[in-house]
Amino acid sequence: MYCNNCGTEIDDNAVVCPNCGVATGKTTVAEPKKKNGLAIAGFVLAFFVPIVGLILSIIGKKKSAELDGAGAKLATAGIVISAIEVALSVVYIILIIAFWGAILAMFAGGN
Repeated sequence: MYCNNCGTEIDDNAVVCPNCGVATGKTTVAEPKKKNGLAIAGFVLAFFVPIVGLILSIIGKKKSAELDGAGAKLATAGIVISAIEVALSVVYIILIIAFWGAILAMFAGGN
């Protein structure tokens, strides 16, 4: 392609002539940034409903491959946070069951 103003040969994708600085008439349009809604939802729900957050984060992590990596780090954070919260919840439930089992055994053994 040649510049309409100075006649210099320029790149076909050029927006401005590098020789004279005149616009070529082409415009550049930025592509909208891709978003991974599942990764975002998984990360947010990791704090409130960790099981659902874990599931959505795992799906969001797989979906990020289709979206050129969009949301991959957020999905990974959601997976880690959800997994930690689920593990802590399981430990908490086991401790509650052990506590109430000890209380019941204490009262049952006292008779």
